[in-house]
Amino acid sequence: MIRAHKCAVRGFDRALARHIFAGSAALLLLSVFACGPPARGTTLARLTLDQLAAAAQVVARVRCTGSASRRDAGSIWTFTDFTVLETFKGAPGARLAIRLPGGREGHLVEVVEGAPRFVPGDEAIVFLERTRAGDWSISAWAEGTFRIESDSHTGRQTITQDSTGMPVFDPVTRTFRSDGIVRMPLAEFETKLAAAMSKDVQ
Repeated sequence: MIRAHKCAVRGFDRALARHIFAGSAALLLLSVFACGPPARGTTLARLTLDQLAAAAQVVARVRCTGSASRRDAGSIWTFTDFTVLETFKGAPGARLAIRLPGGREGHLVEVVEGAPRFVPGDEAIVFLERTRAGDWSISAWAEGTFRIESDSHTGRQTITQDSTGMPVFDPVTRTFRSDGIVRMPLAEFETKLAAAMSKDVQ
């Protein structure tokens, strides 16, 4: 059985998810549940790099080493392990585990829209906050995840925000847009991140 969830982040710790349950008879049942304290609407709001940097307790470049899913408080969660390669904010230590909603438990799969997934070897710069359970999670999920890719020929590294493929509400223009950081040179992103971090300190 597959559960597909459309989950919205309003703030970072509140969400409303829409579940689609697919059974063996291919019957789809749509229901709504709270995957955090109730929030109005199901809209992911665009956050700037400055906002992400200010909200995060830790900002780090990490490499995935593995993941596992398990049920907790009635829902399936994926716990992904990372090696910390570089720290820009906070003190996460040499290794950390990140909790994100969804995953696989036996024959049941829960897919939560906007929740990043990683495989061993993936590198990213992530913006992290503590959950109410005391775990680390990624701020605004896809918006706080920036994947690093290296050109196999030139070695040039670029970075892309996970949320670039998702329609996100821009509160300034009051429209939905699918934009964000796409294939930006890593050095340029780090310069922008340093500027955002300096604003957070001021």
